[in-house]
Amino acid sequence: MSENLLAAPEGLEVRIMDLSDPDSTEPAEVVRGFTSLAHANEFAKRYVRDSVERCRVPRASAADVTAAWFAFGEDAVVEGVPEGAWQSANDLPSFAAAPPRDREALNWRIIDPRRLEEDEDDEGDEE
Repeated sequence: MSENLLAAPEGLEVRIMDLSDPDSTEPAEVVRGFTSLAHANEFAKRYVRDSVERCRVPRASAADVTAAWFAFGEDAVVEGVPEGAWQSANDLPSFAAAPPRDREALNWRIIDPRRLEEDEDDEGDEE
């Protein structure tokens, strides 16, 4: 399985699901261009963690945060791999229990493959 973590499988993508529309089976957004399964997993994990934090209000219990996330948040689903995909259900209880100690845990933008592609395009423009 470690080989799968280090290479980008064909069809690897992260589907952003808007939880405020429970009837929708279509993603609000599909992100592609990940360099590996590990990259996609980390992006999805940070994306969901950030979404949970946007649903947190002062003095909310973990149950309240979880309920708010299911009502207003966004899930990130790693698709295109037979195994090893990160799933929000595994970390949601700990995410809801307390904010992260390190704000970097919320920074999905820094590893967004769309941003990486834009940066490469910008470098090409300078030449």
